[in-house]
Amino acid sequence: MALKRFKMNHFKVFFLFLAIHLCFVNGDEHTHVYKDNEEVVLWMNTVGPYHNRQETYTYFSLPFCAGIKDSIGHYHETLGEALQGVELVYSGLDMHFKEDVSKIPFCQVNLNDEKLKAFVYAVRNHYWYQMYIDDLPIWGIVGEVDENNNKYYIWTHKKFDIGYNEHHIVDVNLTSEAKVELKVNTNIEFTYEINWKPSPIIYKDRFNKYLDPKFFQHRIHWFSIFNSFMMVIFLVGLVSMILLRTVRKDYARYSQDEEVDAMDKDLGDEYGWKQVHGDVFRPASYPMFFSAIIGCGHHITLVTLVVITFTIIGDLYTERGSLLGTSIFVYAVTSPVNGYFGGSLYAKMGGRIWIRQMLLSAFLLPSLVCGMAFLINFIAIYYHATRAIPFGSMVAVACICIFVILPLTLVGTLLGRNLSGQPDYPCRVNAVPRPIPEKKWFMEPLIITMLGGILPFGSIFIEMYFIFTSFWAYKIYYVYGFMLLVVLILMVVTVCVTIVCTYFLLNAEDYRWQWTSFAAAASTAFYVYLYSFYYFMFKTKMYGLFQTAFYFGYMALFSIALGIMCGTVGYIGAHAFVRKIYTTVKID
Repeated sequence: MALKRFKMNHFKVFFLFLAIHLCFVNGDEHTHVYKDNEEVVLWMNTVGPYHNRQETYTYFSLPFCAGIKDSIGHYHETLGEALQGVELVYSGLDMHFKEDVSKIPFCQVNLNDEKLKAFVYAVRNHYWYQMYIDDLPIWGIVGEVDENNNKYYIWTHKKFDIGYNEHHIVDVNLTSEAKVELKVNTNIEFTYEINWKPSPIIYKDRFNKYLDPKFFQHRIHWFSIFNSFMMVIFLVGLVSMILLRTVRKDYARYSQDEEVDAMDKDLGDEYGWKQVHGDVFRPASYPMFFSAIIGCGHHITLVTLVVITFTIIGDLYTERGSLLGTSIFVYAVTSPVNGYFGGSLYAKMGGRIWIRQMLLSAFLLPSLVCGMAFLINFIAIYYHATRAIPFGSMVAVACICIFVILPLTLVGTLLGRNLSGQPDYPCRVNAVPRPIPEKKWFMEPLIITMLGGILPFGSIFIEMYFIFTSFWAYKIYYVYGFMLLVVLILMVVTVCVTIVCTYFLLNAEDYRWQWTSFAAAASTAFYVYLYSFYYFMFKTKMYGLFQTAFYFGYMALFSIALGIMCGTVGYIGAHAFVRKIYTTVKID
């Protein structure tokens, strides 16, 4: 089982595709094409409490029983499925394409005290289970409670109504019937039946039934997009008017100052951003870490845009683990971007320990993700949950980091240092740093940082609700066109806000704009993480150590990645702005 998790889905699908078309063998769930009476596999996946979606266990962790058939013709599991806690186990039910099965028993369970307690606990906590037929998910409830009489019941009959269109399975419905009371020493017989029916649903639209257009295309969603778009127009206009007018006045004042002789200039009261021209391009503090985090931010931004685009084009949300698998693949192959921008920035700042910087840049995000996953994995193992990452999958991820991400980051670093690693600043840097004068409290970098993330968060917080609901509740997020638009809006708003923050800081004659611009934009993630607390307490019914640790652990990772992305976008905008204003003005 562990060895099979090393196999990547793309290669298997490719070779199976070739085998099917060149050797004319039968199809299966790999190709989603079936012949009459061909084997159809019912996979049992997970079971868990309804209110804790991520707390899942293998289906047979409850004392269910399997059918009598013990062998199948094919099996596959991808890395993305293993990392997401998908545990496919064969049900043992004999199914064939277009072959009806009348109600027949397939197994029996004798309830002793231990099995009775397990079923009663599951029914009391509203346990649901998930199955798959031809990659189509099916959900069913374990049982129900009669609270008036304090009795617990379990559903013992599974009725499958399967729709087909030509050689494709396009619709699956499960009806749970035959309610039986749970009593000790009771012999419970489980039965199933299958009804095949022709369906008008075409194959490419078979996943539409799982989507919820009323939820995602609600007018509040459209209103939030419109509101964010109007915010962009307002901010761009405001920044253009304020900065163009203000900077134009500064240019005029500095031009007049240039006509004054040196004695008058020394006696004058010059102030503003021109006074720090000798320090504004001074390397940021902790240049190795700063360049690594900026390189990582370029990488995350590119991966985000590419994966969203691929999902819009290819509907990746319809395949188990495809979105996560694609994200890992794109992150790995685009690693040169990380090395290029991080390495070039470090070289421009005069950094010489470039190998250490390259290693830090390559493993910054993977180490955070693996570290958090490792901690949560301990809790998942203690709970015997399917979210516990198998050892084989850990080795696979480690191999990707060492043998793919690291070499490609090295290539990008070498290219960045050699192609764009020479400093080309419009102003020379003074040998001695200029003292930073005292300024008003609201001009301090900490205050600017905390205020900088409010407007960007305001442009995305409605979309955060839909994304959180998709991941932490039973919704499938499919409006990735909205997501792409929101990401672009977030970038524009972040750049505008960061430029304003940078201008105010420089006008206060504080040249520490690199870290401030990054932190002001990255503070958006701080407000997102605060919002996650509100969502957890008021929008969910999650409970227990496992679900709480899983929620806040992975929300912290999401917020960190979002902060690095926003901070990098903000720094890019601020850097372009700073270069522009200091290039235009003559500096003696």
